[in-house]
Order: sequence, then C-alpha cells, then structure tokens
Amino acid sequence: MGVSTILQAKRIILMAWGEAKAPIVRVAVEGEVTEQVPSSFLQNHPNSVFILDDAAASELTRFRTPWLVGPCDWTPSLMRSAVVWLCKKVDKPVLKLTDEHYNEYGLGELVTEHGPAYNINIRVFNMLQHTITGWPGGKPNADDSQRPERAEPFPKRALIFSPHPDDDVISMGGTLLRLVDQGHDVHVAYQTSGNIAVYDEYALQFADFVSDFSSAFDLAQKDALSLYENMQNHIQNKKQGDIDSLELRQLKGLIRQNEAKAAARYCKITDEHINFLNLPFYETGRVKKKPLGEEDVKITVDLLRKIKPHQVYAAGDLADPHGTHRVCLNAVMEAMRICKDDDWAKDCYVWFYRGAWAEWDVDRADMAVPISPDELIRKRQAIFRHRSQKDGPVFQGTDSREFWERAEHRNLTTAQAYDNLGLAEYEAMELFVRWHF
Repeated sequence: MGVSTILQAKRIILMAWGEAKAPIVRVAVEGEVTEQVPSSFLQNHPNSVFILDDAAASELTRFRTPWLVGPCDWTPSLMRSAVVWLCKKVDKPVLKLTDEHYNEYGLGELVTEHGPAYNINIRVFNMLQHTITGWPGGKPNADDSQRPERAEPFPKRALIFSPHPDDDVISMGGTLLRLVDQGHDVHVAYQTSGNIAVYDEYALQFADFVSDFSSAFDLAQKDALSLYENMQNHIQNKKQGDIDSLELRQLKGLIRQNEAKAAARYCKITDEHINFLNLPFYETGRVKKKPLGEEDVKITVDLLRKIKPHQVYAAGDLADPHGTHRVCLNAVMEAMRICKDDDWAKDCYVWFYRGAWAEWDVDRADMAVPISPDELIRKRQAIFRHRSQKDGPVFQGTDSREFWERAEHRNLTTAQAYDNLGLAEYEAMELFVRWHF
C-alpha cells in the first residue's frame, strides 16, 4: 500500500514503542514533511494519532525540552536538564552562564522563579558534582550525605546482572573493577547463554579441538568424533533461518560461558560468585525470544534471596535492538518487586547501567564513576576475554566498531561531557541511574 492510499483513510493510527524509535518519531512529528520519511506526511492528515510509550516519545520537544513549549514545574531534575542543555547550546560550563544566556534560549521563566543565574548555576553545579564518586560501593567512615551511595554497611554484597555473558565488562567494567578492588563482595549473574551470537565456524573450531583432544588422550574418542561429525554435517546443511541443533546451541553456550568465566576471573571475582542463570525465555535458537515467563522471574528471585545483596546492578538499556536486554530488565524489576518486603531488600539500592548501544544522558545520571587510564586498560583486557565477540561479532548493529572500541569511546566522551560542564577532568566515566523500586 502506497503513501497516497494510506492518506486517503479517514483515521490513521501510528504506534511506536521503545527508545530505538524515538529519533524517527521526532523527525516524523516535528521534522520537515519529506519523502525520505513517509510518516512525516501524517502531519498533513486531518485525523492522525500517534500512540507512543514514554521511551518512543522521549525525543519530542514537549518531553525533551518542555521549557520551549510552555510553562514548567521546575523540579530539581528538570532544572538540571535545562541547565545542561543550555551549556551545550552556548558552549559554556555551568558556572559561566548568565541571565542573558537563560533569557535568549527560552529559560527566562527559570530565572524569574529561581534566579538570578548565579544561584541557579551553583545549585545545578552541586547537583552534578554530587553524582561523581570513586567509591561506587560507598566510602567507609565518610560523610555520605552528599554521595550517591551509603557509607555503611561496608563491605557490601553487590550483584551485577548481565543480560549477555559480556555486558558486565563492556558496560560497567570499570565500576566492577573498583567494587572488587575496594573489597566488596561482588557476584555476577549472566542471565542468558548468548549462544546465538557465536559464528558456526568458531563453534566448529572448538568441536574440532575437543575431537582432537579426545583422540590425543584416548578419551571416549568414538563419541567425541561422532558428535563432531554431526555438528559439521548440521552446519554444512543448514539453510538461512534454520535453528541450530540442540548440541550446537549447547556448544556455543559453553563457549560464551567459559569466556565469561575468564573475564570474571581476570576481574578477580571468585568462581563461587559467578552465576549462569540461562533464563528459559532466551532459548529459542532464534533472534526472536519468548516473552518473560514465571520461571525466568523465579530463577531471578531465588538468586536474589540467596545472595541478599546491598546493591543490584542491571542493564537498563531499552534500546537493545534484539529485545534481550528489555526482557532481562523486566525479570530483575519484577523479581525486586516480589522481594520488596524482604528485610534485605529494604536496604538495597538498584542501579541501572546502559548496554553497549548508548549511555545515559549526563542530566539523568545519579552516579558517575570515574575510570583511570590504568582501569580503562584493565576493562579493555576483560572485554578481550570474550574472544568470540571480537573482530566482528554476529550482532553488532549499524556500528561497525568492536564492543571494546565503542565502550571506550563512550566512557571517554562521558568524561569529556562532565569536563565541558566545568567539573573535574577525568580520563573516562561510567554512568548509572538509580531505580526506586
């Protein structure tokens, strides 16, 4: 059906969900009407409705910069967002903004209610400064009134949920290293096997090794050779879109599991603190997964109640193009709601990090953890332990860079953003948003 035919309809409804849709929704609603974006023609239709969730609507002016649309309720959070936005517009740090800058860019109302500019600048500068901490688990014997994390208890039990076997070191590897180095009891839970993200050739290489290993040491050679031949035949005869055999999926899962162990051990996490949940929703053999189920939530709840963490870290990346992060996040959120009346949960902070695809905006961050040059190198080495994901992983999206490259660039860019706002200059940073479950 062509655009002309669509526009003849009496009523048109366009639905969009998720953060990944936000940029094109903004262009369709607020951009120029152009053939390059056919949905932009709906601007001229007399009865068209866009139905969006918060994430898909997040780039629209009324949500992103509501002060440009009309009067605002100037909460501290909105004030911080407006000032950070203004700094980018005029290319100046927070403490150099003037009344003229605010008035020129549509923020006169903010100055009238909370000004002058000097007072607003100081207030927002302090907000931003208080997000920065080199002690993500809390600094013992310190005044924590202006810190994002509590000083006590120390050490803390920290549980890091990683949707895929490499998201922990890619997305928050610097923070993970700090938690371990500072003496906290760090546990990692790998929520899915990640088996569909391993190339057939790479899996066959491991199967070949097992066959040769068995032959060299005379270990059930016949069975090993038979399994190898079955996998080889399956791969050779597999057509595009076919599901991997159960044995091949198990082998690919073992490859990623052992890579995750190697990375966690490099970060000095002990084997008994490494957990592989293998949530059932993931095991379809296809990119499309099953919906979150009761068993997925139960597995997550059981682990939480076993560890009783003081901190939970989870991937809050709803822009993941394949949906796994979203389902894994929902599993953690639902599990925390179930556990909310447990004694341990009443003293548990939940921190969301972002996946490999994006970083939190500075104005949204509740905790910013600096990463030193040495820690950045250690983080890179941990990512390198995931060898099946180097040199062109299966699902890298439109960004052709390797995961370690985009992670480093993101961490460096985040530190530069804080520096541009007039705060301390660090090598790199990782950002977190607290979820008040």
